[in-house]
Amino acid sequence: MKRFSVLLAAVGMVLATAALTSCEKEANGSDPKLDTLLEVQGDGTSLILGSNLKSALVATAPGTALEQEMLTFMKEEEKLARDVYMALSAKWGTPIFANIAKAEATHASAVVTLMERLGMANTALLPAGEFENPAFTALYAQLVADGSRSLADAFRVGGLIEEKDIFDLKDDLTKTSNANITMVFENLLKASSNHLRAFNRQLTSLGITYSPTYLDLATFTQIVTSPMEQGRRYQLRFGQSS
Repeated sequence: MKRFSVLLAAVGMVLATAALTSCEKEANGSDPKLDTLLEVQGDGTSLILGSNLKSALVATAPGTALEQEMLTFMKEEEKLARDVYMALSAKWGTPIFANIAKAEATHASAVVTLMERLGMANTALLPAGEFENPAFTALYAQLVADGSRSLADAFRVGGLIEEKDIFDLKDDLTKTSNANITMVFENLLKASSNHLRAFNRQLTSLGITYSPTYLDLATFTQIVTSPMEQGRRYQLRFGQSS
């Protein structure tokens, strides 16, 4: 009898779970789904999946002034990476620059998505090589010039950009508790680490040892000697992509 009562209790739990799931389906119009925001390709190119991101965003408090400043800066920083890689792709015709430029475009779009969710106004991306912040305009010209000297220098520029992204993203993550910003920046951090691995691999194939500028040697070594990072899975809900 004891075993029978335990069985009945288990059946009751299963039925209750099924009923809850059914109610949840009715409330949301579809089943909850787990999926990643980060698509990592064989060469390390790491794209943010925009449709998944929009479905994974949750309700949060309005962004603070500091968070809005962080997002505005990061939008330009991700655009800088895209624009420089586009220019170096045109110069050298090496697939890694075209591939990672496409990824950086999805990174900038992800930041814009966050800005739009917070009701920020300055979400537009200017044409390639143009930036709201004049410091980025000057940096773009310098990086393209440096990367145009040789293919090795182009790969070094890629490493420098990804290092700076990693440094800034890590710093920004210590300054926010916003769940959406944290989610996106953690994925951008993985993507930048993967891109740093990819550029370092190109330099290594040329017999060149890359020396980090923004990251300490221990951190840099830990990144480039570890496997490409995959994105964690988040709960997505259909019909909540806007």
